[in-house]
Amino acid sequence: MYTKAEASAVKQKFWTSFGKYMQPVPSASGEKVNWINYKTGIKGIYFKMDANKDFAFISIEIFLPDKTLEHLHYQTFRNLAKQFEEVVGEGWEMKENVVTNDYKSVSIIYSELQNVNIFKESDWPNIIGFLKKNIILLDEFWNSYKPAFELLA
Repeated sequence: MYTKAEASAVKQKFWTSFGKYMQPVPSASGEKVNWINYKTGIKGIYFKMDANKDFAFISIEIFLPDKTLEHLHYQTFRNLAKQFEEVVGEGWEMKENVVTNDYKSVSIIYSELQNVNIFKESDWPNIIGFLKKNIILLDEFWNSYKPAFELLA
């Protein structure tokens, strides 16, 4: 079992490694991008990645104080579900109005890799491969379909 400080250090080492690994990879538009803190350019739409002792995940989270606008963004993703799947592949879940651990209601689109543990360095290649593949595909989708979301902003 790790102390809180030890767990934090392992996670920091993982994300530093992932960031260095992804640094030379350009975005779909050919620009340099900070993959870990991916900026969508649309207020309230976030690409997030995380890993813990049980799984790794990548998600699109839609969180806006204006729940009507949040719903419109979510519906835009639902309307583009076929195109989304063509780019990123199958296995993504779409859920509207999910209550998070900190009691916020968000809409989320996510994919998980089960049975990996960020605290086992031997799992890092699988986690990194999963995250790399999916963040690049999300970027490719976003590069093509961001204008549909800009119309709502």
